[in-house]
Amino acid sequence: MSNRNRQIIRASWVGVWGNALLSVLKISVGLIAGSLAVVGDGIDSAGDIIASVITLLTARLMSRPPNMKFPYGYEKADALASKVLSFIMFFAGAQLGISAVSGLIRGVEREMPAMFAIYATLISIAGKLLLSWHQHRAGKKLDSPMLVANGRNMQNDVIISGAVLAGLFFTFFLKLPVIDSITAILVSLWIMYAAYGIFMKTNPELLDGVHDEKIYDDVFRVISSIKGVYNPHRARIRKVGNQFVIAIDIEVDGNKTVHEAHDIARQVEDALKSSIANVYDILVHVEPYGNIEKDEKYGVSGKDIHGIS
Repeated sequence: MSNRNRQIIRASWVGVWGNALLSVLKISVGLIAGSLAVVGDGIDSAGDIIASVITLLTARLMSRPPNMKFPYGYEKADALASKVLSFIMFFAGAQLGISAVSGLIRGVEREMPAMFAIYATLISIAGKLLLSWHQHRAGKKLDSPMLVANGRNMQNDVIISGAVLAGLFFTFFLKLPVIDSITAILVSLWIMYAAYGIFMKTNPELLDGVHDEKIYDDVFRVISSIKGVYNPHRARIRKVGNQFVIAIDIEVDGNKTVHEAHDIARQVEDALKSSIANVYDILVHVEPYGNIEKDEKYGVSGKDIHGIS
């Protein structure tokens, strides 16, 4: 196992234990104090425990070497794990929302939450800020999208806890326990929205796409500076974990030797690797200048982006 994966696992354990403590605190206090909103906040933290556990398991799976069944390795386990997490989060948020709405419709009489629910929420906000800072810092240092995403998810939790705190203040100020139920509904909607965002964010990677299409501009810009390269086309870029796999066709003078054409292709590879961060592999297919293959279906042409020929 690489040192990077070990550090990702170590950071994930911090997330697991930190969120476990906060989740137990908020759910326990919420139940004792009679605050659905605080319970909902605790459920959201429980979802973060699952997120950190999934990150742990995924980091171990990603460390496995490529084999005949999975020649590109196991890096895409990250995206699959995120899909599982999004379903878990959405279900938890929906359950909270259904419970709160059901209570409002049935006109269940609510009692005023206990004052110490506010203190628990303040502790939660402080704890989440520390966890978010730690996960985001580790993610940037290790170039781990999983940890960065986990840190951003915890930043969202601070917003949720802030909404719960505001709801509790208004509940005590206006003496209306129903505000706590309304806050719980809003928190549940936020949880489901965050789950939807996580679900959609992994689609490009699983469909062999990229989030930022600007990388195609960068690829064709780099290739256009290499002497002897014509008509770069059929570029296909996809992500494997946090790294890019680039495949592209180029044309060279048909009178050149195989050795000379290979040297040009090598220049293309070296230039792309030195100009674009996190490149895992590059495949350059060389064709004679003017070659036309009408059955080519996939990929992006340099002519489509910059008019390169």
